Amino acid sequence: MTNHWNDIQYSDCILIMGSNPAENHPISFRWILKAQEKGGKIVSVDPRFTRSSAKADIYAPLRSGTDIAFIGGLINYAIENNLYHKEYIVKYTNAAYILDDAYDFHDGLFSGFDEAGRKYDQATWGFKKDAAGNVLMDETLEDPRCVFQIMKKHYSRYDIDTVISVTGTPKNNFLEVAQAFCGTGKAGKTGTIMYAMGGTQSTHGSQNVRAYAVIQLLLGNIGLPGGGVNALRGESNVQGSTDFGLLYHNITGYLNTPIDNEKMATLQAYLDSETPKSGYYVNKPKFFVSYLKAMYGENATANNEFGYQYHPKLKAGKNNSYMGLFDEMYEGNLKGLFLFGQNPVVGSPNSTKSHNALAQLDWMVSIDLFETETSAFWKKEAGKNPAEIKTEVFFLPACSSYEKEGTVTNSGRWMQYRWQAIQPKGDSKGDLEIIHVLARKLKELYKNDSSPVAAPFNALSWSFGEHAHPDIDLVQREINGFDSKTGKLVPGFGKLADDGSTACGNWIYCGFYPEEGKNLSKARDNKDTGMNNFLNWSFAWPMNRRILYNRCSTDYNGKPWSDDKKVIWWDQAKKEWTGYDVPDFVKTQVPTEEAGLKPFIMNASGVGNLFANLKDGPLPEHYEPYESPIPNPFSSIEVSPVAAMFSKKSNKKGSPKDFPIVATTYRVSEHWQSGSMTRNQSFLAELMPHMFVEISEELAKEKGINNKDRVIIKSARAEIEVYALVTKRFKPYKIKGKKVHHIGMPWNYGFNGIATGASANDLTTYVGDANSQIPEYKAFLCDIRRA
Repeated sequence: MTNHWNDIQYSDCILIMGSNPAENHPISFRWILKAQEKGGKIVSVDPRFTRSSAKADIYAPLRSGTDIAFIGGLINYAIENNLYHKEYIVKYTNAAYILDDAYDFHDGLFSGFDEAGRKYDQATWGFKKDAAGNVLMDETLEDPRCVFQIMKKHYSRYDIDTVISVTGTPKNNFLEVAQAFCGTGKAGKTGTIMYAMGGTQSTHGSQNVRAYAVIQLLLGNIGLPGGGVNALRGESNVQGSTDFGLLYHNITGYLNTPIDNEKMATLQAYLDSETPKSGYYVNKPKFFVSYLKAMYGENATANNEFGYQYHPKLKAGKNNSYMGLFDEMYEGNLKGLFLFGQNPVVGSPNSTKSHNALAQLDWMVSIDLFETETSAFWKKEAGKNPAEIKTEVFFLPACSSYEKEGTVTNSGRWMQYRWQAIQPKGDSKGDLEIIHVLARKLKELYKNDSSPVAAPFNALSWSFGEHAHPDIDLVQREINGFDSKTGKLVPGFGKLADDGSTACGNWIYCGFYPEEGKNLSKARDNKDTGMNNFLNWSFAWPMNRRILYNRCSTDYNGKPWSDDKKVIWWDQAKKEWTGYDVPDFVKTQVPTEEAGLKPFIMNASGVGNLFANLKDGPLPEHYEPYESPIPNPFSSIEVSPVAAMFSKKSNKKGSPKDFPIVATTYRVSEHWQSGSMTRNQSFLAELMPHMFVEISEELAKEKGINNKDRVIIKSARAEIEVYALVTKRFKPYKIKGKKVHHIGMPWNYGFNGIATGASANDLTTYVGDANSQIPEYKAFLCDIRRA
């Protein structure tokens, strides 16, 4: 989240798209209702009429997979009706930047496309520069090659009639949304976008989120109270997990994982390839070297590149993502697998393929609270003899969040301490304990081994105590960062160095654990420090600021756009910034100087990118999902031309002729994720005991299906049997003049536990986004019949 949960109450219009917070974030939904009580409008855009829709002022249905068409329509509406915040975009975005003459877009393809390699050469996506290397600009925004005019031309194709013919949204509903949300593009008003997996789990998921950012920049809604682009995390520490390197291509603090190729063969080569020439990321060498120093301690010296050669690296030319690994596993190229709280037999796309891939392993370790479908994957095939399974399975009992202690970070980047409530049951242990014991055991086994395999283990610094349970204080100190010689904690990432004199486990959390004074992860007070920011309640990365890019909350002179929406401002008398939040830049930076007009400090340009270079294009463009009921109305390019495609084995593509119905998946409040915890709780199993599919009354009538009938849903990959829930929450869509039915089902069920049922992900496709590699769970084709 660019903002935080408490801040949502200051929004004048909340666009809920790709999420359903009333059901999936019910406690946090209180802040949305507070905004509504103050006069703010709630807008729900969803294929299904959800409980969030029931509380909304405006509901707009849309077909799954058409988010960019919808947002593109809003962008076009804002530009055509002069509803954008011109003063904001001229100074705080690259709207005025003039594009290189070689840049072009034609029939769904941007310039530089390599059809054979299925990738873009981005060389033509740059900006014109003068002799001194400065980007040419036109602050009148009238130059035909400036970003604003290029964007205006690009989205002129997204007129209302075309958009609604693609999304299926009724025209009056779309206009209601456009008027309400685009009405926030002026001083004194802000709108926010709240999204989750409904936006990201797509072959163009990253561009969906980019589209949210583009409309928010255009309306001047980034950096202000009640604004922003806010990702709703589905677990208590998903934000913390990704902050600490959960994603395959990141280490901690979102630094890129090294790759074993010539470009990153040495530490200096890595730093040269990863460090931009301008922007705050010129400090990347300080962050990365301090990270290596935390990893390898005294074994990290300037003479050995601070242990860079010990560090794990991604295999060059290999797809190291989740689906890529399961592809390798399916082909028998992986020997072993650790699973911490993962249940791919239920949660993977085309999960039958993942189930079969597990059988190719030599060994697998499942670490969980209950026996999951994955830990007993052979049981999916009735009568399967365990002795016939090649894979040796080990199950380690884990304990729940109430049985362990440590910090967690919520959606709003607030890091908070969670104390242990009860002792773990039986022999179960926390993930941290399991990793701690495993790391110490491996170091012991390798200590007398001089082989290359042993070198990284012997070099690893693991000084978190001698007991089975690590010393949390020592863990926190390493995360925070410390002086390598004195051990004194570093006060903030501005003090990290690239010469080995500082060690820091995660640069974005540097400063959260101060040597003296109040520790914001444990000691708190609940006094409102202004605008419900509660700066003394918890630490929010980076450096305890609540709203990212908050320089944008004021005009060029440092004066808030509105007294009702002020968060920081320039104090002319003191010659410094002050207010209710921590400034997202140097506190004494004069607002009218060039650096003072660069609020997006993590971008090399210092401004927000309306035009940005992603793998699948510099501007979000609509493509159909991998499986679609219609051809793409915007171009002849059906699916994102650079979407992540995997081996076609067990991943057939369905045609609309055979599978005419659009399907999507979602969660229910009663079951969490794959359901391996909640379906083993008797009271939750009783509340939601059966796997079901929601179908419209119109589709039920066509198919002769009654409520509670057993039905079979079939895709090109599998078929499952579930109960029918005939509902008004889905309605048929009119898409390009033809009726298209849409259904939805939860993905929380499997064959183990008290409540059991078929897995929706047996049906989903095995394709993903070009940038993040996230699977396209949310849109696929199927058919349905009575069992």
